[in-house]
Amino acid sequence: MIYCCQEHVELALDRAVDEYETAPILKKIDTKKDKDKLPTPCEFCKNAAEYIVGN
Repeated sequence: MIYCCQEHVELALDRAVDEYETAPILKKIDTKKDKDKLPTPCEFCKNAAEYIVGN
């Protein structure tokens, strides 16, 4: 699974396709639901992640 911010969604999707060779699943992280948890950083820039990309 790849955690990414809005800016790096396309890069994460490309990486997932390269790694898994299948169409990836893009899921938005519900920040309102998980307010008390620390934000997961983007794997590319370390800003707060907004999406999870996986298969």
